[in-house]
Amino acid sequence: MKSPLLEFTDKGIYCEKADVFLDPWKPVKKAIITHGHADHSRWGNKEYITHHRNIPIISHRLGDIKTTGFEWGETFIINNVKFSLHPAGHIIGASQVRVEHKGEVWVFTGDYKTEDDGISNPYEPVKCHTFITECTFGLPAFKWLPQKEVLADINDWWLENKKEGKTSILFGYSLGKAQRLLKYLDTDIGTIYTHGAIENMTEVLRPLVSFPPTKLVTKETTKKELLGNIVLAPPSAHGSSWIRKMVPYVTASASGWMTFRGARRRRAIDKGFVLSDHCDWQGLLSSIEATGAEKVICTHGYSDIFSRYLREQGYDARTEATQYEGEQGEMETSKSVSES
Repeated sequence: MKSPLLEFTDKGIYCEKADVFLDPWKPVKKAIITHGHADHSRWGNKEYITHHRNIPIISHRLGDIKTTGFEWGETFIINNVKFSLHPAGHIIGASQVRVEHKGEVWVFTGDYKTEDDGISNPYEPVKCHTFITECTFGLPAFKWLPQKEVLADINDWWLENKKEGKTSILFGYSLGKAQRLLKYLDTDIGTIYTHGAIENMTEVLRPLVSFPPTKLVTKETTKKELLGNIVLAPPSAHGSSWIRKMVPYVTASASGWMTFRGARRRRAIDKGFVLSDHCDWQGLLSSIEATGAEKVICTHGYSDIFSRYLREQGYDARTEATQYEGEQGEMETSKSVSES
């Protein structure tokens, strides 16, 4: 029986014909990496192949690693298997991986979103026979509002907090979400302060994107300086000693999970803004349709529910287990936050 072009193994997604892994979760000789989040780009691989815009990101996170960078749509061949990277729209430098051998084409999305955020290369559908898709928000309940509306609400929230003499603390993942928020914060309202984890990553990305100026929160930063201004911080900083000196403050989180009020309550967040770097339900469906794929493999997220729906629509759909974590995989550990 013919073996599939890509297989799911205990180390990750494997192309046996090229002897290369895609976003492996265990160390391998050669890895093609879709993007810089911790659940997709892990330490220990001997060689990392990725989009050139992702190289400074993974080098910052992983240290001294061997990297090779390619441009969007540029073909590279490994053992007669053709590979190319295509924009995923998830975060800066995020790619889909196209794999072709003897006329058969597979596409692995990594994480992706269809809305153009203005800082990442916008998602582009890629025609294929088999499509490997994430399902982080693969439920009909997830339906995103246009980014412009959400960001306007965030600036209005900040302005209202300033009028009340309070500091605004906005939580977003240090890679991707934080820069998306930063890009559109209204500096006419006040000063943008940052947690060290976000400041460090933003400095890595400034050569690629124009961002507003920021000030790092340090031990010397006073409560008076912060009043009326906004602080960007990773979710892991919530409830830590780091933010106690910012009283009086109001907290908010920007995440797809803010769709559910229960998620806000569990996180003890004052305000939730629904803003995700992943597809909503309709984004997933429209993306799959645009590929023309007959076979769909659903990975992390609501994969069982989503694949069942696809089968009802006539697709040959199934699920595969991975160690990718969607938005949860974008969170920093308490250790990394404290070190920053």
